[in-house]
Amino acid sequence: MALTSTDETDLLLPLHFGLHEHARFSTFLARLRRRTGADYVSLHFRHGDAPMPEVRELFAGRNLREAALTLGIEDLHLLERIPYDRLRPGRVYAAAEFLDHQPDVRSRREAWLRQLGIGDERVVRVIDQDGVSAWLVMARTGECSAADSALLSSLAPYVAAALRSLVLIERQQIDLAMAGEGLARFGAGWLLLDRQARTVGCDPHAAGALRRATGHAPVPGERLRGLDVRVERLLIEQADLLALDRTAPPRAVMLALDPRLEVLLVAPPDLPTTALARPAMLALCRFDAAHAPGRAALFARTYALQTREGELAIRLSEGQSIAEAAAAMGLTLETARAYSKQLYAKLGLRGQAELVRCVYESCAALA
Repeated sequence: MALTSTDETDLLLPLHFGLHEHARFSTFLARLRRRTGADYVSLHFRHGDAPMPEVRELFAGRNLREAALTLGIEDLHLLERIPYDRLRPGRVYAAAEFLDHQPDVRSRREAWLRQLGIGDERVVRVIDQDGVSAWLVMARTGECSAADSALLSSLAPYVAAALRSLVLIERQQIDLAMAGEGLARFGAGWLLLDRQARTVGCDPHAAGALRRATGHAPVPGERLRGLDVRVERLLIEQADLLALDRTAPPRAVMLALDPRLEVLLVAPPDLPTTALARPAMLALCRFDAAHAPGRAALFARTYALQTREGELAIRLSEGQSIAEAAAAMGLTLETARAYSKQLYAKLGLRGQAELVRCVYESCAALA
């Protein structure tokens, strides 16, 4: 069954835009349910091939899981038991077809579905994508029709394409989130600028540092605001230079003094862009990272130190003198010096410079 022009507008466009909805594909599923008059339609996703993998369900219509719990049907995994790996991609199946090999399970499942008011189901498998499986399900109180099966069959390749995009988007989001977390813990951020030194992209932590330093957050397509005219000119000059010569040496520029914000201007990695402006320059910045209160305790546990020794190590690594650290910790200067001697002896260090290096090369620096 070919999709009609109305289906293309009412189903395929929402399927495409569903990648960007907060509740993924909610409009597509709602319109598919309205189009077919089904009681329930859903997209099921699972990752991996474990015997009982996690299954995520997006649905429109009745909440069958909630209804099952209300009726006391606790073996929900039997309601969800679809032998996905045995379904041929693109072919539409009735529930009776894929449970023939387990008559006892089929009998219990059909009885429970009748309690839920479901008389018939149709399922179509969508191809696997990078270890993620998916299938489209429709259920009715009465019997499903040949038109239902034909519509699911026609939609399957479009759902497969959407699945590919969804997997790619979610993997990129995970990569970006993890990279951002790592940069933030190191106290680093980035800003991409085009040849005219206008903002192409910005790490959220760098955006926060810029807002604190200049009073203005970066705006895509605009130059940085709140900077000295001389600094603006330096950014434009370096962006133009790097656009012409990617091998040009890096340049450090002080954007603001209070609070201090310095950036290193370098050529960006080769980034393919079509809709966005082509990045010409990458600005890398450092700022004070917000450390967890347990950072000192973590350092102490890692190196088998007393808790107070760990706290002293962190304070000294942050540039405090023995006297300043003693006052902050409520210790006498003599006690702080005694802790200091024990600390250096246990770590095998010969001075504050080596202590700073030890702290900032440890995982405690990321806490």
